[in-house]
Order: sequence, then structure tokens, then C-alpha cells
Amino acid sequence: YKSYLRQRHITMATLDWTSINAKLPVQRDDDSKERRKQLFRSFDPNGNGILSLAEVEKGIRDVLKIDEVFDAKSAIIRAFEMAKDCTVSKRGIKGDDYIEFREFRFFLLCLRQYFEYYQAFDRVDSSGDKRISLIEFKNAKEQIEKWVGTIDAEEEFKTIDKNGGGIIMFDEFCDWAIKKNLDLEDDDDELL
Repeated sequence: YKSYLRQRHITMATLDWTSINAKLPVQRDDDSKERRKQLFRSFDPNGNGILSLAEVEKGIRDVLKIDEVFDAKSAIIRAFEMAKDCTVSKRGIKGDDYIEFREFRFFLLCLRQYFEYYQAFDRVDSSGDKRISLIEFKNAKEQIEKWVGTIDAEEEFKTIDKNGGGIIMFDEFCDWAIKKNLDLEDDDDELL
């Protein structure tokens, strides 16, 4: 298990952000829209015009072939939840359990952003247990400050740990990262 964690951290630290961004056609130009249509159709094996979470996960793994994103289940789920709730469905329901094509661009944008938060979370979570302790947070203070600016580690930890459980979970980290406008120094934002 320890060798798996070590390998996971090595893989996460050497991500090719340019390649990941190139696989997510989020721009508003005609070429990107056409690529999104093709991608959506590839994600929708039964052709019903809607994507379930399972279809999205399968598409990320089998169509996009971005294993690092596929392994970041919490980022996928969070992006899916955001996108499915962004508009009223053609079926008349807002926040149903599916993504339609008109929500797909927003999903791809959310996926990219939550994957960046996942990467930050993973870098702070040195134990690999999918939660951040105060010790891990304090040990990563210098790195965190590159992403969000100067912080008091103990006070910031208390702010993030909303339920006072003594650990930071991914959802709590994301809420904080959004407020702080967290930006990894080594990702490629230029393509978005």
C-alpha cells in the first residue's frame, strides 16, 4: 500500500496539464463546440441525450483516457453535481440526476477546476488517507501559500474544518479553495 501511495504522489506531481486541457474542449469557438458534441456522443453509449454519473466516469476512463482524472472520483462527482444542477432540464426538471449537452461544457470546466483542487488536496494529504490533518496542513503551509497567499495555518485549518472534526475532507477543502481562488503554480491555465 505504501508503494502505491508513493507512486500515486509521483504521478500526481508530474501531471501533463497541457495534455489534460487539450482533451477538454471548453472554449467557445465552433471547433471546440463540435469537439464537445462528438465527445458528448462518445460519452452517451445509448444515445438518449443525457449522461449519468456512471456514463461520465466511463467516458473519462475510456474516451478521454485521463487515468489521473478517473482516479479522482471526488472531483468527478463534485463536477457532475455542479453541472447537473446548473440549468432546467429539457425534461422540465432542474437538478435532475443527468447532464444534458447544454450542461456539458460547464461540466468540463468544473471537472478541470475540481481536478485542480483535487491535486492541491492530494499534495497536502501526505498520508494518502483522503483527509488532511492539522499536522499535514501545517507541514504544507509554504506550498499552500504559493496557491492562496499568506495564511495562519492553525486559524485557516479551523476555518476549513467546518464541522470541527479535526480533519479536512475534500468537500470542505473545495469550499475553501473556491473562496481563496486557489491556483496551482504548475497547472496550465493559459489554455482555458
